Amino acid sequence: MQIRRILLVCALLLPAFPAAAQDNPVTLAVPSAIADSGLWQFILPRFTLKTRVRVTLAPDGALVLAEDAPGVPALAAGDTVLRLGPADSEAAQRFADWLTSEVGRNTIDSYTEAAGEPAFAAPDAAAEVRRTIAYEGDAAAGSDLSLVHCGRCHVIDDRNRMNGLGSTPSFGVLRAMPDWARRFEGFFALNPHGAFTQIEGITPPFPIDRPSPIAPVAMTLDDLDAILAFVQRMPPADLGAPIRHQ
Repeated sequence: MQIRRILLVCALLLPAFPAAAQDNPVTLAVPSAIADSGLWQFILPRFTLKTRVRVTLAPDGALVLAEDAPGVPALAAGDTVLRLGPADSEAAQRFADWLTSEVGRNTIDSYTEAAGEPAFAAPDAAAEVRRTIAYEGDAAAGSDLSLVHCGRCHVIDDRNRMNGLGSTPSFGVLRAMPDWARRFEGFFALNPHGAFTQIEGITPPFPIDRPSPIAPVAMTLDDLDAILAFVQRMPPADLGAPIRHQ
């Protein structure tokens, strides 16, 4: 009996063994011309090994990497720059963050060096974003919508500069980040927003047994386009040194 107790205590004190990769993998759609490239066999297992999140290629993948995707540049294939569309889940956002991070960019460059040919490269995401983003929503409406829907937690501008939560970045700080567009485009999939946000035609209804913990945020894609147009036009916060984030 004493031995069993000792074994039980030891088992409780041991760190949990890393879980297997998730059963609901991220599905990634890439152009057919590069779907069979060795790049994916090179980088995807490295991401899974680090995060335990599986990413599989699928023609109808939920996360899209394409030339016309409305997101941050993630991969240069020859003269073509491919961008990631908005992530539809936390796992997909995790992969998007990794792929466009310094580690992900270095992994892409490492494949190019190992393959001995400059078929792929990690583009200058910040420079590409500055050149290409042009949201055409109603910026004036986006200003009002931002204050109504987001102003309860985030400082939007001088209108609520004393009312935001201290633990949430202001819109000015978010705008100063190189990947601000991707963060805003897919905000509803990032914690904690998913627990109380509904985007018409995009997000599923709240589970019956898990209603929104606060007054829900309900908006349409047109509303989101308007907010993006508003944020695009606002000046980034001047924080001195360049923003560095995980």
